[in-house]
Amino acid sequence: MTDFDALQHAVERSAARRQAETRACEAFLTALYHALRHASGPGLPLNNVTTETVSDPVQSLRPLPLGAWHAAWFRLGLCEVRVRVRRDGADFVGEYGPHGQFQLHLVGEADLLALGRQLMRHLTDLYEAEAQPPRLKN
Repeated sequence: MTDFDALQHAVERSAARRQAETRACEAFLTALYHALRHASGPGLPLNNVTTETVSDPVQSLRPLPLGAWHAAWFRLGLCEVRVRVRRDGADFVGEYGPHGQFQLHLVGEADLLALGRQLMRHLTDLYEAEAQPPRLKN
C-alpha cells in the first residue's frame, strides 16, 4: 500500500465518527442560538438574534479531524460574536469573544440558557468597560 492509499484508507475509516462529531457540534451551536433567543426569560424571545455557521479560519485540514473546532457567528443586536465549539470526550468545550471559555458536560435546556446568559454578561462587561471614561491620575 502506498502512502497515498494509506492516507485515503485512514480518512475513510474515521468518516462516520467525524460526521457524527460534526453533527453534534452543529446541533450544539443551533441549540445555543435558540438559548440566546430565550435568554431574556420565558415568553420573551429576542427577535434580533441570528446565527451563521462558518468554517473555523484556524482549521487547516479538510475533512476536519476528530476534536476539531466548529464555529458560528452570532449576531446579538448590535454585537456579533464568534463561538467555537469542539468535543472533548463527552464534553463540549468552547470559546467566544476575546477571552470567554466554557465546558459543558450536560447539554440540557437550562445549561444552554445559563451559557447564553453568561456569554451576554461577559460581552456586556467588555463593552461597559470600554464605555467608561478614562480616569485621570492626580
